[in-house]
Amino acid sequence: MEFPSELIEEAVREISKLPGIGKKTALRLALHLLKEKQATTEDLTEALLKLRKETQYCDTCHIISHTTDCTCRTINTDQSVICVVVDTPDMLAIRSTGQYKGTFHVLGGVISPIEGVGPEDLHIDSLIKRVQESAGEVQEVILALSATMEGDTTSFYISRKLEETGVKISTIARGIPIGGELEYADEVTLGRSIVTRTAYLSGE
Repeated sequence: MEFPSELIEEAVREISKLPGIGKKTALRLALHLLKEKQATTEDLTEALLKLRKETQYCDTCHIISHTTDCTCRTINTDQSVICVVVDTPDMLAIRSTGQYKGTFHVLGGVISPIEGVGPEDLHIDSLIKRVQESAGEVQEVILALSATMEGDTTSFYISRKLEETGVKISTIARGIPIGGELEYADEVTLGRSIVTRTAYLSGE
């Protein structure tokens, strides 16, 4: 693809690094911003910089927040249940179903030896500590990880680590297709999978 200027080419190159955006879409976005008022681009730039500089993660559940103490500790949340997810988009997908009222715990990824990601790279130890220090308040941990090899490996590892705590361990029903990602599942299917969750059997 040829570009009318190096400035456009550079903008397209950077924008196309975003997931799901090819060079054609990146070009349309770049040209759109070029036609808009300068304030529009400045506002976008400021918002992105603020996002990078001021975004924090909750010390308890590791959800993206504007504070290190997010809504996971509010009285309107069922503190007896923790739903373990890979990342914030999965949490948002489950919350949007309206079928789950408990708390969340974001791992920040899944165990993947091929990519060099081990248990120590994830928020697994803080999950175990969170359950242990709840003084029996946490009654159930739902493993809501994608039905992939990496997701299943991570679920197995966590279930083993949680065994000694005596907490109930469940997993979302397999209404989610094997190999499917939670954030792309429709709300009805995802909501049903939370409601009809089953006991997690580590020997599966």
